[in-house]
Amino acid sequence: MHPSFQSVFDKIEAQRKTLLSSLESVSEEQFNQTPGPGKWSLAQVLSHLISSEKLSLLYMQKKVQGIESLKDSGLLEEIKINLLKISQRTPAIKFRAPKVVVNNTKQFHDFVTVRNEWDKVRQDIYTFLDKVPAPLYKRKIYKHPLAGYLNAHQCLTFFGEHILHHTPQIRKLMRAK
Repeated sequence: MHPSFQSVFDKIEAQRKTLLSSLESVSEEQFNQTPGPGKWSLAQVLSHLISSEKLSLLYMQKKVQGIESLKDSGLLEEIKINLLKISQRTPAIKFRAPKVVVNNTKQFHDFVTVRNEWDKVRQDIYTFLDKVPAPLYKRKIYKHPLAGYLNAHQCLTFFGEHILHHTPQIRKLMRAK
């Protein structure tokens, strides 16, 4: 695996494991409790994160088939990922989940299933990244709904930022009894 991928993958894996660790003692009732109409439960937030990563992986698996014909990312994509980071870290900025993610989100209702599903998705991402040809690691094989085309490293960066974006929501749900 390209060292650029490995370093960010290790970082987001540690982040994910820390998050899951913090949720181990949450009861199944609290895990599935919604704070109100139109609001997500912990189970729904985590199902959303998993689905977002899974769908991103499926897209990259498709794009990598023609990776030689794709363009490298550059300064514009660096600007886009930095703006995306800012938007994910700014609580006042709210996003609606893209329809494709909402429509393809499988709801998981227990913590063990969530952990197992996320473990599998992350293992699949690792396996995929390990097969991306080293000279082509900067190719734009990922498409973010707002930022547009980015490379796989930037995709991984988004995964980490996406978790950060949902962390205040997760903490609030964990405090609710």
